[in-house]
Amino acid sequence: MDATSKLFLSMLKAALAGQKAAPDREISPEEWRGLFRLAGIHNVLPLVYEAVYREPSLTKAVALAASVRQQVTHQVIAQTMRTAEFLELNNRLQAAGVRPLVVKGIICRDLYPQPDHRPSSDEDLLIPAERFDACHRVMLDFGMHSTPEAQEMSAYEIPYRKAGSPLYIELHKHLFPPESDAYGDMNRFFEGVHSRAVQVEIQGETVCTMSPTDHLFYLICHAFKHFLHSGFGIRQVCDIVLFANKYGSRIDWMRILRNCQEIHADKFAAALFRIGSRHLVFDPEKAAYPPVWQDIPVDELPMLEDLLSGGLYGDASMSRKHSSNITLDAVAAQKQGKKAKGALLASAFPSAAKLEGKFPYLKKHPYLVPVAWGSRLWRYVRETGNSRENSASDALKIGNDRVALMKLYGILK
Repeated sequence: MDATSKLFLSMLKAALAGQKAAPDREISPEEWRGLFRLAGIHNVLPLVYEAVYREPSLTKAVALAASVRQQVTHQVIAQTMRTAEFLELNNRLQAAGVRPLVVKGIICRDLYPQPDHRPSSDEDLLIPAERFDACHRVMLDFGMHSTPEAQEMSAYEIPYRKAGSPLYIELHKHLFPPESDAYGDMNRFFEGVHSRAVQVEIQGETVCTMSPTDHLFYLICHAFKHFLHSGFGIRQVCDIVLFANKYGSRIDWMRILRNCQEIHADKFAAALFRIGSRHLVFDPEKAAYPPVWQDIPVDELPMLEDLLSGGLYGDASMSRKHSSNITLDAVAAQKQGKKAKGALLASAFPSAAKLEGKFPYLKKHPYLVPVAWGSRLWRYVRETGNSRENSASDALKIGNDRVALMKLYGILK
């Protein structure tokens, strides 16, 4: 791990604890630029800036400090507006008797010393299929509208925006796309989740959400899903460890361990908590983290280096994003008892059933699958043709390296 990454982690750790960072040496302007660049790609710039803005070596870099302060101010104001508008929408839903479960987003932000310094681009709501229409009507009455990418209201997740507002909602019928061969089966762990729901108070408002055990396991699964694609960033680890610190005594750790073992994610999850305890603020005692978890033999450094290089959702480069074709193919093939194809475009022509999540029209018109194939290939060609940070050979190397990483953590054999 390079010096910039170590500095970044120390500053982030201080921010999570509500403290000011205390570097043991003067940081050069070039190092500051590298640190803020890393904070930006992981979408934790306000957190890091709050911990370092008084550092003498930063205040000397007047132009850089002013530029970063402006970015942070804009992000925090936008997040404060999204939070206020979401809580108003939540109240409308509650008053109408529609009680979707809020997952991630504001629930995770509330764990931080200054919640709106932890940005969220959207809010995720989970609604039972039979309550979807009622929820949809309230959303429309609030001025929300489903975005063009929703295509049809049968999709497992429907995005909504509001004109003139930064609020963005993803309304889920399922937490994971059921058609995914790699992770669609994870929905089974969340059957009955609404019957186990709890209420929390955020800024004086009542918010319905998943039980602590369900929610922590979902946060792990969400990170795992992105890991199977092209990766995830440090912010998701922060969410997980802060959540465990706060709700640890109410979490059924053994149930989560059994679930993780079923999907071959036990070493993966143990590595997240090892990153949390060694590099961030995870407190095993405060979280009631059992010895059986602590005894799982795992080296967290390869995962830490992978997530630091990958960006917020493994999107640091187009090559990395396209490498997900290799990793997802390997995971899906193992579940089906087959051998992975190992080629970048091997999954370019999936069945209509596998594409229904992104192209809902295929459910009624499966004969249009060639149109969907064409859309996917055109998007791929457009992205690969215009980016210096993308090449088929780089994507192939990244994909193969990440398959090896999945083998290291027991996800693949």
